[in-house]
Amino acid sequence: MVYYTTFGELQNNLKEYFEHTGKRMQFPEMTNYLYHNGQLCADRPETSHLKVDFDGMSDDEFEKVMDATIVSVTPSSQELPRKVGEKDIIPERKDVFVIRHPRYTRPFLHSHDYFEIDFVSSGSCNFFFEKESRVLSKGELCIIAPGSDHDLLINDDKSMVFCIMIRKSTFDTTFFSLLSQKDLLAQFFHNILLGNTQPNYLLFFAKDTKQISVIMRHAFMECYKHDSYNNVCCVSWINLMFVEMLRNYSQTLQFYNYQMGSGFSLVLQYIQHNYRNVTLSSLAQFFHYSEPHLCTLIKQNTGCKFTALIKQLRMSDAVKLLSSTDLKIGEIAEHVGYNSADHFSRVFRRTYGVPPQEYKKLHQPDDKDFPS
Repeated sequence: MVYYTTFGELQNNLKEYFEHTGKRMQFPEMTNYLYHNGQLCADRPETSHLKVDFDGMSDDEFEKVMDATIVSVTPSSQELPRKVGEKDIIPERKDVFVIRHPRYTRPFLHSHDYFEIDFVSSGSCNFFFEKESRVLSKGELCIIAPGSDHDLLINDDKSMVFCIMIRKSTFDTTFFSLLSQKDLLAQFFHNILLGNTQPNYLLFFAKDTKQISVIMRHAFMECYKHDSYNNVCCVSWINLMFVEMLRNYSQTLQFYNYQMGSGFSLVLQYIQHNYRNVTLSSLAQFFHYSEPHLCTLIKQNTGCKFTALIKQLRMSDAVKLLSSTDLKIGEIAEHVGYNSADHFSRVFRRTYGVPPQEYKKLHQPDDKDFPS
């Protein structure tokens, strides 16, 4: 049977139990505790806070809104599972579910069959992953792949962490087009999270948390609305979050993987910033890899050979310049790393089926289409 309480009530009881006993509970354990003490409601309470204008609120003001949010819970006497399924936590007919991560919980390493994203909006938290631990600070956003043992602990009243849960099927479909863009790190993002069975996470750092926090607030609030648009709106907000992180903070990306080591994301960033003149030899020398091993790593993590990857990056940049600037073909060829305009034109035509001059005519805006 389903019962109801609020985020605020659950959080207050987690804290009070810890202060009185020195012990901690996991979220489901606190649900059972409240049920046995008659503190859950059988009837869903009325809510009116979902229509407030919360964009300009302080963290403290918005926390009060979250505290008033109704939570539906199902008490259970079963032991906590080490492997949590999406059906156990993500509501039916929702692709994405957002909560404020509870504070003062009991450490409990567990894994999911869905993706989890944790964003530290303020303060900090302790992050445990496999056999390692670290502190996540304000602005850090961690994307945890399915099948990874992890836990997150918040030990104070001021730190706020948004926790986003995304069905694996939704990640594979809804966000596929975004994560399959020609941007190198977007491809890497897609491959490491969907193509690797090893425990993994991606970690970004947003220096300016304001925009991400606004997105998180909107996604959170959509999860607790009951109209026919809430799911698509929530998915759209999470899409904006991915765009914001990839557009503005891709250079901060770090990842975890036993096989690849912690430095390979730096190799990818180096390629993206230096593709105009980087060679396999210079890249291998700079990062102290052998050339054959570096070729293998690049193929594993991008799906491309080194030469194909460089060509792809050059062509992608050339397309942008052809469609948005008045640069001459020779200038564009030089800008993207070709010494010869003829060589550039041949490669471009083999890639896109038309010479760059024709592509430029077809894709640049016609001034006559705009009012004077």
